[in-house]
Amino acid sequence: MIRIGLLGAARISDKAIFQPLKQLDGFVLQAVAASSVQRARQYAGAHGILHVADSYQALLERSDIDLIYNALPPSEHAHWSIMALEHGKHVLCEKPFALDETEAKAMVQAAEASGKLLLEAFHYRFHPLFVEVMRLVQAGTIGTISHLRANFSVRIPYFAGSLRHDAALGGGAMMDLGCYPLHWVRTVMGAESGQEPQVLSANCITAGATTGGGQIDLTMQAQLQFANGIIADIGSSMAEHLSRTPDTSLVLEGSLGSIEATGLITPQLGNSIKLITAGSERQYSVPGHSTYYYQLQHVQDCLQGRATALTGGSDAINNMRLLEQIYQHAGLLSRGSCRR
Repeated sequence: MIRIGLLGAARISDKAIFQPLKQLDGFVLQAVAASSVQRARQYAGAHGILHVADSYQALLERSDIDLIYNALPPSEHAHWSIMALEHGKHVLCEKPFALDETEAKAMVQAAEASGKLLLEAFHYRFHPLFVEVMRLVQAGTIGTISHLRANFSVRIPYFAGSLRHDAALGGGAMMDLGCYPLHWVRTVMGAESGQEPQVLSANCITAGATTGGGQIDLTMQAQLQFANGIIADIGSSMAEHLSRTPDTSLVLEGSLGSIEATGLITPQLGNSIKLITAGSERQYSVPGHSTYYYQLQHVQDCLQGRATALTGGSDAINNMRLLEQIYQHAGLLSRGSCRR
């Protein structure tokens, strides 16, 4: 039985933890810690969590917890993930992994020193939809990839206290949303070349002083180039005029055809793969549970020796380094430099 401790009374835990656990065996919601004991008690009562810890530190010191789910703001990921690892806990850390490359390296070093699992919660990676995309690429279905396009955009309204509109907490469209298309293209190209890209350019639209300040990117576009010359164009936006329905797409153009995948974040609500090769076109969807179901299943498989971690480690460091470089190319500070 894998006993879970929740760092933070976060809304994302409903999708990431509570709902999947209704379908998965082998886990128990053991304890939660929040910004206050009162909030933790209310949260535990609402979600059937067995115990309440008086503080984040107290949660990590409990001997009856195996896995920490770190759903705190990105500015708190490094500190509390490292502390959890040092207390002998495995960690599933929400994305983005950290504020910058330096923090990411420290987290990975702590995981290696402790011998514990540290996964970055790129939940899309474990769903049969993305597994199918990877299968098509690795099988050479569209030949040699020549160009990639990826986008994740959805309306995220500003409100007072919004962490996504606070650079010091790790906010910004590229951090919150753009980390996904960056990871999509890196993951696909990893199967092709094993090479990390360089950032060629990045442009952004920033928020006004009343909605997060000049360091918050509402929209970001970046162009990357892999060592073999392949270009990837990635974009993200959380602008007010957008739909609340996420726009997620990944287009891969190759020498023998193309693949367009949509619905990568919430595939259980609808997804499609359009495969065009040699004058023929096929469009189909991939059935399955939510991405978070497969993420927790992957955690379980890793802890029980049936799988090797697909996220975290050098992958997380490299993604964080590129995020930092994209901000710099766009004329903005890295999120680590924005910390108060």
